[in-house]
Formats: sequence, structure tokens, C-alpha cells
Amino acid sequence: MDYIYTTKNTCARRIKITLNGDVVTNVQFLDGGCPGNLQAVPRLVEGMTVSEIEKKLSGINCGRKGTSCADQLSKAVVEAYNSQKTNQKSSI
Repeated sequence: MDYIYTTKNTCARRIKITLNGDVVTNVQFLDGGCPGNLQAVPRLVEGMTVSEIEKKLSGINCGRKGTSCADQLSKAVVEAYNSQKTNQKSSI
């Protein structure tokens, strides 16, 4: 399932994620952000589960923003996973 998350208070405005069950693949930060980080983070999380990403990245801050692209990714994967579960239940 492909999912697009709109970020809050980060330079990258959206994150595109592909979920296969609870495994995250093909993460893309869209519309801004620091190029090095936005290439590195997707490579590091490729093939990780939603819970692994949430555990490792949740709560990371960038300056005084109270969040970061990594923190927003942790929120995005949880939201995508919950949306996927909801969509599966409604199609039964």
C-alpha cells in the first residue's frame, strides 16, 4: 500500500511510504528538506517494521521545532499502518 503523509513543522512537506503488512519500503521525502538526510534516512529504514521505526526515530528533534523529518517519519508509518488496518477491516 502506498501512503502519503503531510508533515508538520519540518522542511520536507510530505512523506511517501510503501507498506507491505508492517514492513516499510520505498520512503520518499517530498517538497523540501536536507538532501543528505533525506537520502540517508530512507536507506536506513528500508525493510524495517513500523514498530522498529517508531522506536528508533520517535522524539528526535531538529533545532527548536519540537520534531524532525525522522520524527515525522515515525508518525507517518504509524498512521499509514493504522490506515491500512482500517481499510482491511472495512473491506471484509
